[in-house]
Amino acid sequence: MKLYKNVIKRLFDFLAAFTGLLLLSPLLIVLIILLAISNNGKPFFYQHRTGKNGRIFTIIKFKTMTDATDAAGNLLPPGDRITKTGDICRKYSLDEIPQLINILKGDMSLVGPRPLLAKYLERYNKTQMRRHEVTPGISGWAQVNGRNAISWEQKFELDVYYVDNQSFLLDLKIIFKTIDKVINRKDINSADDTQMQEFMGSKDKDLK
Repeated sequence: MKLYKNVIKRLFDFLAAFTGLLLLSPLLIVLIILLAISNNGKPFFYQHRTGKNGRIFTIIKFKTMTDATDAAGNLLPPGDRITKTGDICRKYSLDEIPQLINILKGDMSLVGPRPLLAKYLERYNKTQMRRHEVTPGISGWAQVNGRNAISWEQKFELDVYYVDNQSFLLDLKIIFKTIDKVINRKDINSADDTQMQEFMGSKDKDLK
């Protein structure tokens, strides 16, 4: 088990990410051009996220929304800012492809708890913090079991379950379930999705 977690999983991630980038390079070039046109020359979206052991890293995704603001300078609602190309990217999870670069760098894995905003780090309780005991992933146990349809508390419970039960078979199950959801467009973000509310902290303050 330790051999898989510490060696085999990382090797598989690297080879899969490298191969994926090579095979998808024609598609990547097209998307970069289209998104650059839609977003004033900015095809990529960068954001600080929390990785293994609480380390902060910069996640890379395709930029699916413009930075359009209202008269007061506030960003418009997501549904009003998403571009046509960005909408397609979200429907088929193409916006996640650049994260293969994060995998090559060792920031992420194919499978693991989704890396969340860095500002959430101080809001987790002791149990929820355990989600950072493993490398975060492009897809995870919570993503194939509800994604934005479940509460933050339920997501974190699923994340900790993954930490305690991480194995080759569980990772394989998550990969196949993720492929099924992408192909059948289940629980996939789109312009009309209800955005997940910001995580403001655990209700179980005694577990801090």
